[in-house]
Amino acid sequence: MSTPFDDAPAIRDDDPLLDQFSPDYVAARALWLSLAVERGLPVESHLHPLPGPMGEALAMDVVREGPDDAPLVLLTTSAVHGVEGHAGCGVQAGLLREGAELMAQAAAAGGGAAVPLAIVHVHAVNPWGFAWGRRVTHENVDLNRNFVDFGQPLPYHPDYAAIHEWLLPAAWPPHPEGEAELAARLEAMGPRRAQMAVTKGQHTHPHGMYFGGSGPTWSARVFREVLRRHAGRCRRLAWIDLHTGLGPYGVGERIFAAFDAPALQRARRWWGDGITSVETGTSTSIPMTGPIQFAVADECPQAEYTGICLEYGTLPMPQMLMALRADHWLHAHPQADAALARRIRQDLRDAFYPDADDWKRRVWAQGLEAAQQALRGLLEPQGGS
Repeated sequence: MSTPFDDAPAIRDDDPLLDQFSPDYVAARALWLSLAVERGLPVESHLHPLPGPMGEALAMDVVREGPDDAPLVLLTTSAVHGVEGHAGCGVQAGLLREGAELMAQAAAAGGGAAVPLAIVHVHAVNPWGFAWGRRVTHENVDLNRNFVDFGQPLPYHPDYAAIHEWLLPAAWPPHPEGEAELAARLEAMGPRRAQMAVTKGQHTHPHGMYFGGSGPTWSARVFREVLRRHAGRCRRLAWIDLHTGLGPYGVGERIFAAFDAPALQRARRWWGDGITSVETGTSTSIPMTGPIQFAVADECPQAEYTGICLEYGTLPMPQMLMALRADHWLHAHPQADAALARRIRQDLRDAFYPDADDWKRRVWAQGLEAAQQALRGLLEPQGGS
């Protein structure tokens, strides 16, 4: 796969852009709020009902740059999976810092006239997960499996039920016999079905992995409100949802995250022919039971929607999944040995945030490029080719 950052300008070791990546939620939010003040932009804060590990307030913070009635909107989201917020919030910090330049570039692309455009950043969609160093919400829900119609029978996923007890055994590290049984069951399914067995999403094991929930989470409810407020009237909506954990180290896979053939054509025009799809099997990801993008159909039915998940690679998938399994085991065993608990928490962070300058440079370069491409795409003539 080509790497979009190969031709991007290098970021110097002393460049302040490297400081936009924060070591924890508290620092990320402090930076976000300070940048908004620096830019003179208001912050719309939705306070979470629970505190962070140091008693700090948690919030989903929204910053909008551009008019309230702009018909063209670029949306970015971070920390849908909490611990992935180190990267996503870092990209958003850079985009906010460079916001005036991005708007000027858009104006130039539009012929120099005022552009009817807004950029909306939703910072830390799952603030509890980011603050506590977990991928899930405080309800142990994978937020990207929580956007289902809870008024209908929930999706049933028997493949997950068949492996749950081996994914999360009674003791950690797992015994070799149990790992052999898990490996045998997954091998019998084949690679793609095995990946879906673990990660597609399930609604039968509330303490299990990739749990989609028994109802809408706090984050889902609030995000829908934000989406209605900031994109419920626009004519065109572009969305970049920032994630980490899948794929080669530092490579930002652009995964199609909309729903129809015209949107796929637009995504390829805007972001390149390297767009992948979970439906066709060209992505490192797989189809999910309730991804967050499902909210667009309910909250923004008037908008021509084009979106991607920008998924940055970290570690090989077996290591990432082992870190997630350990995290879920620890959550179910809070009295675990302190040294083991520290190692599990650090392993999870490393699986989703390689705290290395080369990785940060690649993440930022690709995030900036994707935003610039989306802004140009929003300005193309309706039905452009």
